[in-house]
Amino acid sequence: MHILIADDHAVVRRGLKEILAEAFPGTDFTEVGNGNDVLGNLGKSHTAMLVLDINMPGRSGMDVLRDVKHEYPRLPVIILSCQPEDQYAVRCLRAGAAAYINKEGAPEELAIAAKKILGGGRYVSASLAEKLVANLDEASDKPLHDLLSDREHEVMRMIASGTPLTDIGERLHVSVKTISSYRARIMEKMQMKSNAELVRYAITNKLID
Repeated sequence: MHILIADDHAVVRRGLKEILAEAFPGTDFTEVGNGNDVLGNLGKSHTAMLVLDINMPGRSGMDVLRDVKHEYPRLPVIILSCQPEDQYAVRCLRAGAAAYINKEGAPEELAIAAKKILGGGRYVSASLAEKLVANLDEASDKPLHDLLSDREHEVMRMIASGTPLTDIGERLHVSVKTISSYRARIMEKMQMKSNAELVRYAITNKLID
């Protein structure tokens, strides 16, 4: 069996590899440090599972996930993230991820998730499952940021974090004009008129650190 691990920190990749090697003896691994190398490596071998960090230099993890599921729809993908589960997990699962794991979770969780999705299932942590159930009991009104597309949500978080539009464009490989269009749609959907309002909203809703 072959597993591809994509994370920009070598120490993290080593730890993930050790956990999975113990759970799946005899497994071959390939490691990449950025999103741009994921698809190229998937084309070189018969990969059984992809472990993908959502925050890497170059293309975003969400972009990579969408492309991977387009090219390899049956490939199970575990998303790793430092972001709160309630902010990213559902978006990742909707985009095709088979599991979402917070990096602060126990190492055993990765092995459990991997075994489950390689068996054809999907995995969410106990804490996320509780949040999803709790949401069913809440009012049907969704928060404003749920109205955004995945890309708009990504741009919104970067704007709220103070990232200049030029830098956002470079990171997402699109023009500043395109980012400005995203910003306009974000402001319209969220009924806001300034970046300051966006920052306050993002902090209040724990969308940024």
